[in-house]
Amino acid sequence: MLVIKIGGGAAIGEGGYTNFAADLAGIEEPVVLIHGGNAEFSELSRRLGMPPRMITSSSGRVTRYTDAPTMDAMLMAYCGKVNKRLVSTLRAAGVNAVGLSAIDGGIAVGRRKPVLRCAEDGKPKVLRDDHAGTLETVDPSLLRLLLDNGYVPVLTPPALGEEGVPINVDGDKLALELATVLRADGLLFFSDTPGLLRDRDDETSLIDEIDASSPESALATAKGRMVVKVEAALGAVERGVGRVVFADGRIATPIRAALSGQGTTVRRTRATVTL
Repeated sequence: MLVIKIGGGAAIGEGGYTNFAADLAGIEEPVVLIHGGNAEFSELSRRLGMPPRMITSSSGRVTRYTDAPTMDAMLMAYCGKVNKRLVSTLRAAGVNAVGLSAIDGGIAVGRRKPVLRCAEDGKPKVLRDDHAGTLETVDPSLLRLLLDNGYVPVLTPPALGEEGVPINVDGDKLALELATVLRADGLLFFSDTPGLLRDRDDETSLIDEIDASSPESALATAKGRMVVKVEAALGAVERGVGRVVFADGRIATPIRAALSGQGTTVRRTRATVTL
């Protein structure tokens, strides 16, 4: 069982989906595919007159502010254009794909943050209408039903919040939770870089391996958005996922390259001793 997360950067785009589709068509083991859609989301938001608003949480992390109109744009971009373009490309390559959101079948349920204390443009703010949230439960029943009948689920945020309100949850954390509950043998994260880089602007600065037995050192290598990804990868190793890789989603055979060792592998290199 493989869980594959494809990032939503513009550099991957629909052309990259063709490469994933051709690669995935040759994989016999069950696969759950999770995708982002950030580039399309941002572009659609701008066209609708709602350019992305970025806020800094109290923990220092920069995230997108998602009020109700912005959530509608997210549903259009993620569940609409990106999901259906990807599913169409996969099916054209012979992959028996079916598109879903994490809302469908109650796959992922979370809790919306009622009050968000943050900073925007350096000014402290308290927001009460943000539709971001944290995952609380994951139910793989629908995914298992599809997998058992030969389908490849293609899944995207958002998740389901209280009273049926969609909430924006992190796709990497969703991938982590699904890999855990499905007892995946591998979790692959694809983005628009060759893997985890020491210098985000220098693709030759690839980190070949991260030692999950030293999480503090591992997190020290990550900056910005990659912190969440490294946290998810460390969590996956801790929970028993056999192979965790950060890999390049822009190349011709992205999945096979990642499985052959290209990218950044996250593994426990030192045994944990319990006294």
